[in-house]
Amino acid sequence: MAATLSPYAERVLFEGAIIPAHPLVITDGGDLDEPRQRALTRYYLDAGAGGLAVGVHTTQFAVREAGLFRPVLELAAETARANSRRPLLVAGVAGPTAQAVAEAAIAAELGYDLALVILRGLDHLSDAQVVEHLQAVGEVLPLCGFYLQPAVGGRHLDIRFWRAAAQLPALRAIKIATFDRYRTLDVVRAVCESGRATEIALYTGNDDHILLDLLTEYTVDVCGTPVTTRMVGGLLGQCAVWTQTAVRLLHRIREAVHTGPIGKELLTLAAQLTDANGAVFDSASGFAGSIAGIHEVLRRQCLVPEIRLLDPKECLSPGQAEEIDRVIAAYPHLTDDAFVAEHRATWLNT
Repeated sequence: MAATLSPYAERVLFEGAIIPAHPLVITDGGDLDEPRQRALTRYYLDAGAGGLAVGVHTTQFAVREAGLFRPVLELAAETARANSRRPLLVAGVAGPTAQAVAEAAIAAELGYDLALVILRGLDHLSDAQVVEHLQAVGEVLPLCGFYLQPAVGGRHLDIRFWRAAAQLPALRAIKIATFDRYRTLDVVRAVCESGRATEIALYTGNDDHILLDLLTEYTVDVCGTPVTTRMVGGLLGQCAVWTQTAVRLLHRIREAVHTGPIGKELLTLAAQLTDANGAVFDSASGFAGSIAGIHEVLRRQCLVPEIRLLDPKECLSPGQAEEIDRVIAAYPHLTDDAFVAEHRATWLNT
């Protein structure tokens, strides 16, 4: 039997929100740095994020081997419960079906709303077997499908797969992170053709196309009837930095969509944000420094002491720090440094 969303979680999910993909902060010895980890959660919530995604790529897939999966999810949920506004909680679950189901059970126990199913490492499964995998997880928690780009461990999932996945009653959202317009359209078409366009919330994970994804209305012809949908929010690694700005941009886009017309300034901002993301996510080196880039921005804001990742080989790519210098200087309006400086001591010391 498919798991169901609470009415509150459903409302937040479908109204649309900025959902940062939560980084992991560790000590020199590789343990969870609880004060800094809590501080990041408080930052995201005070910045206006409507949700948190924990245990995902930005949290680092190796969080499982390090024995930190449950502690990280638990700390985020506990910190969120202390906030005056409850966020939507999304747990990344990974591995073979038994592992993914077990991780979903941990998340459900801790009060998470959705399981974002990471298919990394499951290339040996057929598309039909992947749908069965999703169905098994969906009996524990409602599902957020995840189309992850191959550059960071994803696999190609064609429109037939998404048509089949969209028929699962537990599937209530999809994070589209293909970094590819054609494959993005495959997901949109499949959801519209499934008859469940009003039951599945689409979130952009395309960090290279954030604002344009949010500005676009999609209309798909389904047997002669136009079906319209749009991406209602962003579940993004990019939103793990400069979060207050991301929230403000989502509000501006909503206003523009409802009142129209969409001004040239938003299109200019869209290109600037893509440029900034290219530096943070290290697109020049095939995204090798994407997680390190997020930590570098947080380090500059004094939210983390230094770049410390579970894999010591992961670090900034040559020239990446200079690219981050460039985009911060070019687009100071995309940062939220003043907001962080004002509240950082409270987040770290509460």
